[in-house]
Amino acid sequence: MEKEEKQEMEERAAAARRRLVIGVGFWVQGFRLFPWLGVNFFLKDGMGVAASSLQILQASANLPMVAKPLLGLLSDAVPIRGHRRLPYVAIGALLQAISWLAIAHWPAISLPVLTIFLLLSNFGASICEVANDAIVAEAGKQATSSSGSGQLQSFAWMFGSSAGAFGNLLGGIALSYFSPKIMFMFFAILLLLQFVTTVAIPESSLKLPKAATNLSAISSIRKQIKELSCALCMPEMFWSIIWFSVSYAVIPFLLGTMFFYQTEVLKLDSSVIGLSKVFGQVALLAWSMSYNKYFKTMSARKVLSVLQFVTALVMLSDVLFVQGIYRKIGIPDSIYTIVFSGLLEGLMFFKVLPFSVHVAKLCPTGCEGSVMAFVMSALALATIVSGYLGVALVAFMGVSGDNFSALPACLLIEAACTMLPLCCSSLIKERRGKEKKEE
Repeated sequence: MEKEEKQEMEERAAAARRRLVIGVGFWVQGFRLFPWLGVNFFLKDGMGVAASSLQILQASANLPMVAKPLLGLLSDAVPIRGHRRLPYVAIGALLQAISWLAIAHWPAISLPVLTIFLLLSNFGASICEVANDAIVAEAGKQATSSSGSGQLQSFAWMFGSSAGAFGNLLGGIALSYFSPKIMFMFFAILLLLQFVTTVAIPESSLKLPKAATNLSAISSIRKQIKELSCALCMPEMFWSIIWFSVSYAVIPFLLGTMFFYQTEVLKLDSSVIGLSKVFGQVALLAWSMSYNKYFKTMSARKVLSVLQFVTALVMLSDVLFVQGIYRKIGIPDSIYTIVFSGLLEGLMFFKVLPFSVHVAKLCPTGCEGSVMAFVMSALALATIVSGYLGVALVAFMGVSGDNFSALPACLLIEAACTMLPLCCSSLIKERRGKEKKEE
């Protein structure tokens, strides 16, 4: 009896430490929106970058995220001193800290040099995210309840969303008093604190699945590649990922163009832009709580389809906003930007939570890191394609920094493209009842 009580206490302590690691990891990564808000204004005001160039840089900076499958394989198959997760989190945090410190202290930094450091920062972030996602997936598998994975995903999302909201709020205020380089320095210090904290926690205390010690690194990677291939060959997994990727890739996203329109044409203050992003993160936080409480038992196809439709509706609302309809009926541009523009940015990532839970349920044991990394890589590649399509659309329609007359037509095309994935939502496959029963 005492042995069982002691074991139960150890399990609770390990679960608490896992939540601490997950909370810190997702909070710091969510707070990345703080320096990135500064990057947008630094590029526009400090370096005089055009709207199309800003959006290309925003999209291209996500290129390291495409390497997540490889990082997932390394994390699963190549342990560092016998551990597969926390050492990678520490390495990622250190790379990010080095990048932001370099940007903050580099005198008269040029656009190519800035791009290199932003790519290095996102490479470090991708390492952290792969390891954190794998911890969530593995810990969710160990949960005794069938909803354990969904609860842990929601817990991680709540921390990430709250950090994003706080980062955007603080960033909008900080830009009124400090230069963006001060913001970069502050975030670098926060990353160094994460590095120290992660190094101080032994991974063995988390009671995660042990890495296989009887295989060489190459053999282990081959084994993980084989398991990843088998997982992706599952029809419900393969077609779901295809739909999820296409649902982003077909949208010519106009984030950079709208940022220039709001700041150059409407002359909105940085605090308004920051509050807009805060609203989006608060919406993400509210969604993560609501999903865990009300929607986790619903069909993934139904949830994802509804979210896609709502996103298209908000994009249609942007058409009225650009045409000044809301201004004529008494709604200030600043209020619309804070509420609806922020909501749209949040909506673009609402689908990630239910889809991550859906994939975690389908994922075979042992390759959680690789599969989740592949999904996030597909998302990163899809958003890059989406950003490039947005640049091509505004260039084709003749939208520029001093000519936004064709912006309403661009927004209509964006909304129409967002509706296209609804035509093939049947690709989102659920596990068959017989397979659920056997499991």
